Amino acid sequence: MDAPHMATVGYMRVSTADQNTDGQRDALLVAGVKDDTRHLFKDQGVSGAKAERPGLTMCLDSLRQGDTLVVAKLDRLGRSLGNLIELVNALDERGVKFKALDNQAIDTTSNHGKLMLHIFGALAEYERGLIRERTNVGLEAARARGRKGGRPKLLDSKKIARAKELHSAGNMSAREIADAVGVSMATLYRYLSK
Repeated sequence: MDAPHMATVGYMRVSTADQNTDGQRDALLVAGVKDDTRHLFKDQGVSGAKAERPGLTMCLDSLRQGDTLVVAKLDRLGRSLGNLIELVNALDERGVKFKALDNQAIDTTSNHGKLMLHIFGALAEYERGLIRERTNVGLEAARARGRKGGRPKLLDSKKIARAKELHSAGNMSAREIADAVGVSMATLYRYLSK
């Protein structure tokens, strides 16, 4: 039986097109990442807040059981602590290890690193719970004062009636009706379908 292949794969990212990845690349090469398209992936000019990061997607797709994903800086990988924990847990389920060179505590190749990741995960979950709790308290306080949460209605009953009247007359396009009452096409269709 063949031994599973184990590759050290690196990912690097910079947020703007005029930044460069040289420092990250040097650190990853020292950590044992090969400087080729199978082992080293990058996103250039892509914010960490964006869900779409093509270099990261290709990197994650290339990882196999036994591989280790390495980043020079922890903040290059996740959009948030919660997102990072989720990503590292998904890697772990696939049998892929993870190391952040700037934070020795995050290294799932060691038991200490796994423990730290679980602690960070618990903190992230606690933070999400606090945010949810504060939001609910705020909504309850607003309701007690007679206000409702959520976005204000874009169309009042007069505008809704006018939009329906224009629509049923059939003389104007949906775009013209939306412009006439001051809403987007999506909003107009939402109100017309009610």
